[in-house]
Amino acid sequence: MNQGGKGANQAVTVSRLKGDVNFICKTGNDIFREQSVNLFKNEGIDTKWMLIDNERPSGVALIMVDETAENSIVVASGANGNLSKEDIDNVVEVLEQSDFILMQLEIPLETVEHVINLVWQKGEKVILNPAPAAVLPEDLLNKLYLITPNKIEAESLSGIKITDEKSLEEAAKAIFDKGVNNVIITLGDEGVLIYNGRYEWIPAEKTESVDTTGAGDVFNGALTVALSEGQSLSNAVKFANKAAAISITRYGAIPSIPYRDEVLG
Repeated sequence: MNQGGKGANQAVTVSRLKGDVNFICKTGNDIFREQSVNLFKNEGIDTKWMLIDNERPSGVALIMVDETAENSIVVASGANGNLSKEDIDNVVEVLEQSDFILMQLEIPLETVEHVINLVWQKGEKVILNPAPAAVLPEDLLNKLYLITPNKIEAESLSGIKITDEKSLEEAAKAIFDKGVNNVIITLGDEGVLIYNGRYEWIPAEKTESVDTTGAGDVFNGALTVALSEGQSLSNAVKFANKAAAISITRYGAIPSIPYRDEVLG
């Protein structure tokens, strides 16, 4: 599994089918970059595409966890907010060689759109974790293989207030009708709803939560790993659910991420 964690240095993760994982991002030329590079190298992740911004510092996130294990996060994007379309053009080779591309919205939206426009016609499958919540253009949505909003993000994308199971299913269908091939709405301890023309509910793994920081990132990373290995969408979600459930039993972002043998055990 890709052992990435929660923070402002997230950007674009690309995976070849049953193959390597590459991480594209931009950091400052500082101690946070050094720590990130060392971490990724230790986990076997190629750091070739970790670009340097000599003017801005690395992005950082201040995370506060309350007594119910929920978190509040303040992000200073730093160099991560300066990952440009031109930067992507310089690393397009790794995008074109990949089967799955995972992104979120902690980089500029125009960069997200640029990546999608570069690769969707070539058959690469783009997975978007639409966090933090934002209004997305429909010509972006209809190029996505998969989108993974939480409840709040699903409300933003669909324009539907989610109050019960019926409105949740309506929101999932509304997002699907905008052109996304597969919609996965994550609901924490209430499980996951999949919609791709039919509804499928995947129950949550039962566990005792101490810190939910990074759980969404773990879910998306594990989901992409499972899909890249040829698992069905249902089985990939189950794998991702278990990985995320393990992560919330531990404190911190990166230290909470489980290894494959823990998820399969």
